[in-house]
Amino acid sequence: MYKRNIIRMLRAMSGGKLPKEVFIDWIECLALTIQNGCCIVKDHTWHEREEQYLRCIRSYGIGSEKDVQEKFGQMAAMLVMAMEQEVQDVLGDIYMEAGFEDKGKGQFFTPFNISYLCAQMTLGEEDRSRTITLHEPAAGTGGMIIAVAKVLQDRGINYQRCLKVEAQELSWNAVYMCYVQLSLLGIDAVIAQGNSLTEPYTGTGYPPGRVFYTPKRMGMLL
Repeated sequence: MYKRNIIRMLRAMSGGKLPKEVFIDWIECLALTIQNGCCIVKDHTWHEREEQYLRCIRSYGIGSEKDVQEKFGQMAAMLVMAMEQEVQDVLGDIYMEAGFEDKGKGQFFTPFNISYLCAQMTLGEEDRSRTITLHEPAAGTGGMIIAVAKVLQDRGINYQRCLKVEAQELSWNAVYMCYVQLSLLGIDAVIAQGNSLTEPYTGTGYPPGRVFYTPKRMGMLL
């Protein structure tokens, strides 16, 4: 129900923009809001992201900023409720069900049931006291990571306490989707934008504007 309602709102907001463009703007603004909301120090990167957020909102026209922010907030609330119902790749489902996939670039997100099956086959019987470190070089919307979290939850293991993630993704749109979902699920993660083959994220010396830390990673969600 929540996913269908989000798709309806995206289509209703598409006047001067296509529904896919509204979706991308919404997720970008949501990711920037979550990340900057976790920052205590308002450094250069923080200010750049604030400007990025404002440019996105203002692209809908002068005088419409408040209305756009309210609708973005309503969709964010529905996203939260959908993810509270079940650990799942909500944004990946919305992206594919609404027909937003990029066929020209071959961008198709893996159905969550396939990701879940892969996670079931890959994960062994994990020690409940052990920290599980997951490296994802092509994160997409975070579907594989979310599937691991669901498998752990189904086995009675609190993934918020034991799972640590380092993820990388080339597409900015996917970076934002992955970051938003892992943040809302309370997963300890860092997501970097870039090509994991030519410039793998190592944790040091990487451009700060291309790295997003979930609230859990930053100690904001315990």
